[in-house]
Amino acid sequence: MNRRNLLKNIGLTAGTLALSGVGAVTAEAAARSSNRILRIAHITDVHMRPELDAPNRFRKCMELIKQHKVDFFLNGGDTIYAADYGNITRERVNEQWNIWHRLRKEFSEYEMYSCLGNHDMWWAAPDKSDAMYGKDYVVQQLNIPHRYYSFDKKGWHFIVLDSNNKNAGSLDDEQRDWLEKDLAALPAGTPTLLMSHYPLLAACCYMDGGGMHTDYKYLVNLFYKHKGKVKTCISGHIHLLDNVVYNNVQYCCNGALSGFWWEDGDKNSAGKGYCQQTPPGYAIIDLFDDGTMHNAYHPHSF
Repeated sequence: MNRRNLLKNIGLTAGTLALSGVGAVTAEAAARSSNRILRIAHITDVHMRPELDAPNRFRKCMELIKQHKVDFFLNGGDTIYAADYGNITRERVNEQWNIWHRLRKEFSEYEMYSCLGNHDMWWAAPDKSDAMYGKDYVVQQLNIPHRYYSFDKKGWHFIVLDSNNKNAGSLDDEQRDWLEKDLAALPAGTPTLLMSHYPLLAACCYMDGGGMHTDYKYLVNLFYKHKGKVKTCISGHIHLLDNVVYNNVQYCCNGALSGFWWEDGDKNSAGKGYCQQTPPGYAIIDLFDDGTMHNAYHPHSF
């Protein structure tokens, strides 16, 4: 039986064993003296669309994720397939968001904290006064408090950023000021996780031709100033799997739930639905009371 058929037959298990190193994870967990206090599902680049049976395939993914008994979801942006192209109509935007809302109701027992993806905004509205134009409409669709925000859970601090500004993959001045104040207000040693759509720092961008935050030097310097606080940064956008550690901050780019946009792939795909060598999947993030974390990527075969 080839690997593709094996994945089809046993779904989650084969992919997890192949990419996440379950044996190593188990040994690491057994050696920890700390206690896990949160388990989070990180889904990103869902790219929900009516075509290719994407809604039902998403439902199958949710059933797998629920088996991990997560506490809540982090949604890394590009929730819908695309609203940002010039030829996208109002009806097409609404169609995609309406599918998402129906799906979201099916796992409404879980909290979800989302960020804006570059494909989520409809810039082709007749004018800027249109209620569906730009970021404010996406904030409403995702039911989040603002385009950037923070919250706390069980001793961990979470920061959700808006990457979609001038020099795409960057923070605007207003957001920089807010972020600096948010980090400065935290007590020393408060473990902090940041989520963005574009990677703040990554290696996979060089495989894809770009897409990393253009203000990464500013961010690295800011995080170094708060090196006892900032522990990890998670992202999507590239659809590639990546794990970079710099100045003891772990940067995880966690592939894409949709893989190759729910499509079969192209000549560069290592398997059906792959984006280059990365299969479609999601991440399970464990956070511990000593400020450490573990990020495990779980491929799916749907």
